[in-house]
Amino acid sequence: MRHIKIAPLKIYGLLAFCLLLAAVRPQEAAAQEPASVDLPILFDTRERIARPDLSGIVRLRFLTTVDFPPFNFIDQTGKLAGFHVDLVREICRELALTEKCQIQAVTFPELEKALVDGNGEAVAAGVAVTAELRKRFLFSRPFMRLPARFAVAKKTPPAGETAAALDGKRVGVVAASAHEAMLKAFFPRVQVQTFPDRAALLASLKDGKVDAAFGDGMQLAFWTSGSESAGCCRLFDGPYLSERFLGEGLTIMFRKEDATITGAIDHALLALSRSGRLQEIYLRYFPVNLYGG
Repeated sequence: MRHIKIAPLKIYGLLAFCLLLAAVRPQEAAAQEPASVDLPILFDTRERIARPDLSGIVRLRFLTTVDFPPFNFIDQTGKLAGFHVDLVREICRELALTEKCQIQAVTFPELEKALVDGNGEAVAAGVAVTAELRKRFLFSRPFMRLPARFAVAKKTPPAGETAAALDGKRVGVVAASAHEAMLKAFFPRVQVQTFPDRAALLASLKDGKVDAAFGDGMQLAFWTSGSESAGCCRLFDGPYLSERFLGEGLTIMFRKEDATITGAIDHALLALSRSGRLQEIYLRYFPVNLYGG
């Protein structure tokens, strides 16, 4: 069992991520980011999810980790922070359970046992949903899907602004990855070049050995806007979403017997999506747009 995406910690480190957030001051972010970001629609605006009776809930404990920035990490003040942490707080506020909610951090391998043993009621830590896990746990509706994206060199941009401009071009991707399978299925006319790891792929793009790189949109977004890329490259076309190749997306996990809590969380997620508060949380932690140019 793994995080949906854990590479940001390995590649950038927590310090680098915090420095990136600090570097984007509110006034600068306003100039760089559009006033709103069109997140993929995960809830039908006409949909209704009833709010279950929560009067019997004594406490609602969310389990997370500290090693998955920007979703959950220890900030520069030593406090637990991140997208998941702020989302949990908004969920509790929406359900009028703020006084009963707690957020606890454990290591990733401990999450499942802690939930089964009753040391928490929910896991918000980027657990990838699998058929095996669905046999033993319940999951909320997805609240965020992480897209695949292309990145191209600024000096030699494609002759067009859609993926059609990459037909016949050399496109790099990490070998034996979900993104390699997705690239071959979605874009059969590109020349696929595989690399043993992400570092080799991005080095090849910087050196002009491939015309584009294809991979995780979050990683590419932070890389193209960070110091490691030295301003060489930019995101191109997309985003590309696929449950078949990339999974269901970010969800919250519960015990099988906690269907009432699961329904309550789905109710809250729908309300946050409809009110725009989910988008507001996204903008706090993604100074670059995963879903735009």
